[in-house]
Amino acid sequence: MTANDDLLSVLYTSTARSPFGDDELAELLTRSRASNERHELTGMLLYRGGRFVQVLEGPAARVRDLLAVIAADDRHTAMRVLIEQPIERREFADWTMGYQPIAVTTAPAPAGFRDTFDDLEQSGDPSATLRAARELSLWFRVRERRAQSDAR
Repeated sequence: MTANDDLLSVLYTSTARSPFGDDELAELLTRSRASNERHELTGMLLYRGGRFVQVLEGPAARVRDLLAVIAADDRHTAMRVLIEQPIERREFADWTMGYQPIAVTTAPAPAGFRDTFDDLEQSGDPSATLRAARELSLWFRVRERRAQSDAR
């Protein structure tokens, strides 16, 4: 990457047209990671109950090119870019595409708790969307570090 390439971070959500199984997710991740490495892109992917949340970061033109490809992918629908902002440094520099599955709970949340995953899409408040994105990012990084420590 050259020094004058602007870095861009984009967070989007979408809904799978049909549920992704473990094998389909593994194939998606394998292809995404290889492509992202070639194009100097990093990020994270979360999947829960047929819904995707993804952060992509890298050179602005490459991020926008990939978003166009993703938008045309017929495996999902209702893609919405929730956050698009220039960044000075990458938040997911270590992952060509970090991934964490999120279990779907059937029980209602305890009184006073909210679902950060749902906050991304249900809030009309940009600051609440940004807060939810940061919470999910922190959640992701904590679990990745735990997994790396457990592997040692």
